[in-house]
Amino acid sequence: MIIIGSLVFAIGINYFAIPNSLSEGGVIGVTIVTHYLFGWSPGVVNFILNTSLVAIGYKFFTKRMTIYTIVAIIFSSLFLHITVNLGQSQNGDTLLAALFAGLFVGVGLGLILRAGGTSGGATIIARMMSQLLGWSIGKSMLVIDITVIIGSVFVIGQEKAMYTLVAIYIGAKIIDTIVEGADERTAVMIISNHPDSILKAIMNKMGRGVTILDGHGGYSKVDKEVLYLVINKREIVQLRKILENIDEEAYVTVHRVQEILRKGYKENH
Repeated sequence: MIIIGSLVFAIGINYFAIPNSLSEGGVIGVTIVTHYLFGWSPGVVNFILNTSLVAIGYKFFTKRMTIYTIVAIIFSSLFLHITVNLGQSQNGDTLLAALFAGLFVGVGLGLILRAGGTSGGATIIARMMSQLLGWSIGKSMLVIDITVIIGSVFVIGQEKAMYTLVAIYIGAKIIDTIVEGADERTAVMIISNHPDSILKAIMNKMGRGVTILDGHGGYSKVDKEVLYLVINKREIVQLRKILENIDEEAYVTVHRVQEILRKGYKENH
């Protein structure tokens, strides 16, 4: 997965971004700018800068993640070097180039992160920000990338920089979808006059555990049982059908779960 992600990432840079005078964020953005200014190989510069950052950021990661990151840096730098001058300008359709650059870079980095590594550079810093600040990886990378893009305006110009922001935004969203979307969990709280029936239906039809909380109406002063469960986002439709069949007037709140800390949850669910 890391090798495939590295290849897709390199194609996004060399086939869509560089031929259309676009940039990127993070270390690869610096790499692209040096390519524009001095003609240096993106692969070589990417390797030098990223290995330097790994030497600083390895303390924040497990041994396995560090190894995967080194592998990702080697292959992404190799593919960047091999595929240089691969693409061609989109004949003035810079927006189309930005869309596909964001798509390919986002998919590539998402696969690398999904496999447990990083591509180095901004993703190393993003991982640290994710652990220290609780930000999503996509959001962290977006902040870093925008900072780099502001500096690249003086090389690629304001218009190209704005198109680059479009590519970066798309890439950040795709990264979040790949890294978190596949296992995205949703917390649901249900207040109903038929909690027992709903509880049985959820356990029998969905195979989910449910926690029963004691609730007390602030206005009605009536005690009620509140059902709490965590499910996959795609299971919302199935839960909605259960509620419609049992109690259409049930009060339901749905919340996105950022992270689940209980060991073994993913394996059991």
